[in-house]
Parts: sequence; C-alpha cells; structure tokens
Amino acid sequence: MKRRTLFTTGLGGVLAAATAGHAAADVDPMRGTGDLGLVIERAAGRVAVIETTTATRLFAVDGLGDLSHASAVFSRDGRFGYVFGRDGGLSKVDLLRGRLVARIIQGGNSIGGAISQDGRVIAVSNYEPGGVKLFDAADLSLLSEIAAIGADGARSKVVGLVDAPDGKLVFALYDAGEIWTADIDDPRAPVVQRYRDVGRLPYDGMITPDGRHYVAGLFGEDGVALLDLWKPEAGVRRILDGYGRGEEPLPVYKMPHLEGWASVGDLGFVPAVGRHEVLVVSMTEWREVSRIPVHGQPIFAVARPDGRQVWVNFAHPRNDVVQVIDVPTRSVIATLQPGRAVLHLEFTPRGERVWLSVRDADRVDVYDTRRLARVGSLSVDKPSGIFFTARAGRVGY
Repeated sequence: MKRRTLFTTGLGGVLAAATAGHAAADVDPMRGTGDLGLVIERAAGRVAVIETTTATRLFAVDGLGDLSHASAVFSRDGRFGYVFGRDGGLSKVDLLRGRLVARIIQGGNSIGGAISQDGRVIAVSNYEPGGVKLFDAADLSLLSEIAAIGADGARSKVVGLVDAPDGKLVFALYDAGEIWTADIDDPRAPVVQRYRDVGRLPYDGMITPDGRHYVAGLFGEDGVALLDLWKPEAGVRRILDGYGRGEEPLPVYKMPHLEGWASVGDLGFVPAVGRHEVLVVSMTEWREVSRIPVHGQPIFAVARPDGRQVWVNFAHPRNDVVQVIDVPTRSVIATLQPGRAVLHLEFTPRGERVWLSVRDADRVDVYDTRRLARVGSLSVDKPSGIFFTARAGRVGY
C-alpha cells in the first residue's frame, strides 16, 4: 500500500519565522473554511491555522497572550475563531487571512467560553473575577455580565460553560456548588435560572450532542450531576454515584475533561476519575453498563464521527500512549505510542483521520483511523488544543 506523504511545513514550503498574519505566498484567500482549524501553541502565545485535506500549516498568528489553558470556538461560517486564554484574553482570529482581528483582556483568569446558538454572542467564563461576560461576536464589545454569586453571597469561579438550544447557556459555579442556565435571547439582559446544592465543587461540564442533557463532574465525589434541559422543572439529579466504591482510590494526576465524554448512540464512554478505566454508560437510563480497562487514567475519550471507535489519551506520567476502543466489542484494539504528553485529539469532519498534539515532541501527528497508523506529522511549538471548524455546526462546541 502506498502512503500519501504529508508535508511537515505549510503548503509544501518552509514557513518563515512565525509572525502575526504570516503565510505562505500561495494561500488562496477565496477558499472555503470546511477543512480549516486551529492548533494552540501554548508556550508561544500563538495559534497555527491548519487545513486537513493535505495536512498543512497555512498561517502562524502571534500575540494571543497566555495560552497555557486555551480553547476555541468558531463563527457559524467557520471563518473566525475565538480563542479563550488563561490570562483573561479573548482573541478573534481570521482563519482565511491568518490575522488577529481583535483582542481584549476581559478578566483576570479565564478557562473557556462558548458561542451562542445564533452566532451573535461570545460568552466567556471566568475564574477571576468569576462570572460570565457576554460580548458582541462582531467587534468584541461588552454586552453584559452575569455575576456568579452563590447562595452564600460570595463570588464563584465559573466552569463548564456551554451553549444550548433555545438561545441558552449552561454553566457551573465551582465554589458555590450550583448549575445555572441563562437565556440570552436579549444578551444585554440575560435571564438566569439557578439550581442550588448540585454537589461539591463542580469542576467541569458538558452537554450531550442533542443538546438535551447537561452533565457536571464533581471534584472529589464519586458521581456527577445531571440536568435535563427538556424538563428543567425536575431539577438536578445525581447519577453514577459510587462507581469506585469498595476499591482503593488512586492518586488523581489530572481531572478528566467532561467535554471528553464520547457519545455513541445511546451510550457514553466516560473517563473514570482516578481509575484506569473507561466507563460505559447508558444515556437513556443514566446508569453504568460496563467498564473497559485501559492503560492509565483517561483524560479524553473521543468518538470517531461515525461512532465505531473511541480514542483515549491519558494523564501524566503515562501520557505517551493513545488507545483505541472498538465500540461494538467494547475492547481496546490498538495501543499507540506517539510520544510524551499527548494532550488533545481531534477528528477530521468525516473521521478518516485523527490529529494528536504531542507537546513534548513539538509535533502534531496525523493518524489514519482505518489502518491505525501514523501517516504524517506537522512541526508545531508545544501544541495543546486542536480545534477544527466542523465544531461550528455542533451544540456545545
């Protein structure tokens, strides 16, 4: 079998020193955006604009601040990426021109954000000073702020912010132990619904692909909190309580990202906190149905778009391995060793390739998901998050 050679520099040529908006000369500004994406270069305060068809790097965009914990969302047409930085920075990047369009410092410590269902509003969740701020997606002007004041009257860090159907946002208050929804149909006057006493220290959250269920992980607790957005009057209930009961707890090196829940049909593949297991959960009855032993403590469990495979990466010190789970048999069918510090995985829109960031090797690897073999690499400075524009059409991404 002949393997296609993938370039390790943009468009088959050598990229010059990375500067804001620098690109190879033959990038077509009239191209579409469906195969574009961003790779976070966490140590350099920079993002690489890439395309997946030939696995090339198109642009390097500098000046995005502290990206040690960064994420991104995309405009509805996929042209603009909004990058949320650890330093409270919110940056708007033009993927077609490879330029930083706008950047503001909106808080002191931020860990994520979302874009509204209609694409008009960018929402940012903050550790410091806490709360959620809403910005106009066009020019990043401030529209309003939702102060996260818990029942005890104290400010709270906000985590797990996602967009939801019907023009809503959902997020968790880490310190207060609460989950809030916000109707932002009028983003200058959001309407908030509060759910109290959902559990201790909700540290992250995710929404199911159909936009119905919001799940918040609880730091240090053997269970998670669930809110049914179709039946909000029922309130929040606990699920998966005690999945580690009766077993010796392991040191937790890193809490799994809730976004890493892989949804396949009516099953969820869930990284078990502090355990060398992936839980298989019925997402109709919200109960555990089986467990899959894996290499280490899982961080992300990501489903291939067709649902046939789930790819899993792991916490330090066993983070040089990625395992592939076959969904029909619920078993590990491949153990790959890309290199130390595999931090993130992202599938191409139709799932024929998966991109892995290998931070300590300054490399992004591209794997063929049918043959389970590496087919190319890109040289990237300390890569972490990988985000493709296909996310623009998905709830909660």
